[in-house]
Amino acid sequence: MSKYLLNKFLFMVDRDPELVERYRSEPRELVSRWEAECANTVLNCHTGEASTWLRFDDVEREALATHDHVKLFELGAHPFLTLTLFIALFERDNTEPLEYQKSYGARLAHFSMPYPDIAT
Repeated sequence: MSKYLLNKFLFMVDRDPELVERYRSEPRELVSRWEAECANTVLNCHTGEASTWLRFDDVEREALATHDHVKLFELGAHPFLTLTLFIALFERDNTEPLEYQKSYGARLAHFSMPYPDIAT
């Protein structure tokens, strides 16, 4: 399990409108493609630098592929990264102000202190 890799995925996808739309429409395919092509890139570095060992485990891959922000939080993904990306993905499906944000929070309401560790 790699909280770093989960957060890297959320961060990179959220900053690219094309990836946001692909993650919305084809999440499983995007997760697989991103893992194969981007997981081992070094951010803010020339393209010749890369690692070789970063991979999602099956639980992480499934949580990403099913947009399961509760499971991602349990796994240590930073809630700010999931919230901002998931607002971009799903807020348009709601009709009331802050409807998605309230739903997002309600699904996390069963957590109590101490929260899952989100440090990477």
